Amino acid sequence: MRPRRFRRLTPDQVSELVVASRDGAKVTVIYETGELIEAPNWTLDGKWLIYNADGRIFRISPDGQDGPHRINTGTVEDLNNDHVLAPDGKHIYLSANDGHLYVCALSGGAPRRISNDHDPARGFRYYLHGVSPDGLTLTYVGLEMQAGQTVTRICTIPATGGVDTILTDGRCPVDGPEFTADGAWIYFNSEAAATVPGHAQIFRMRPDGTGVERLTDDARVNWFPHAAPDGTIFSYISFPAGTQGHPADKDVILRVMGPDGTAICDIDQFNGGQGSINVNSWAPDSRQFAYVRYPRKG
Repeated sequence: MRPRRFRRLTPDQVSELVVASRDGAKVTVIYETGELIEAPNWTLDGKWLIYNADGRIFRISPDGQDGPHRINTGTVEDLNNDHVLAPDGKHIYLSANDGHLYVCALSGGAPRRISNDHDPARGFRYYLHGVSPDGLTLTYVGLEMQAGQTVTRICTIPATGGVDTILTDGRCPVDGPEFTADGAWIYFNSEAAATVPGHAQIFRMRPDGTGVERLTDDARVNWFPHAAPDGTIFSYISFPAGTQGHPADKDVILRVMGPDGTAICDIDQFNGGQGSINVNSWAPDSRQFAYVRYPRKG
């Protein structure tokens, strides 16, 4: 029997899969469902949006007219919303609720595990977020328990499997690491400058963990920076002040900014958060991106 540990919508709630232009001038709901769907990716050929639902992966055309179609992932059917498309356009990297990372053909097939086993006492889990533009390296959040406390670090691992490399020291919560299109930076959210718990802002660093820079500095809680393929614009999600983590059903604002954190612009405001834009969802031409809203219709 498949695991059943997935978040559900409330009876009066729907998922809206949305495509927006980079300037917010056009915002279109392309698919609506009473099922919980999360975290769209946009395929490199521009033909499909990939999302997760009920532990499985699906594809739908960006106009909503073709699909959804399930992508077969074999016996791994306990997937979360941290899935990333490979630069070769043929594979998808997956995070499962068993705490491990997998790679699978985008057309479907048997996944192969990439991540390593660790001492069970550490409770170590992998949460995938990015792949380098050359396809050689994955970046992820490594979560583990230390003295009864949850510790998160930004890490990398070869895309074919191998040694884990730790980039941050674990002294504050971090999440959402993602390579830029040129591979020069990893963008992420961090509480490194927070004076109250949960006050994450957007940062970037070099892929070896050096050169850390803070890019946003405001009263809201900012998560999940995503680089457009042309490198000129980033999307991210902004939670209300005082939010801890990235929960569901918050009054969030979807924003874009320049690579240096300037030129911030609001695109949309809606009920959402967890699942809305956990992974990169830019179209290959950098003119549009996708996300999920969770309005209540009652």
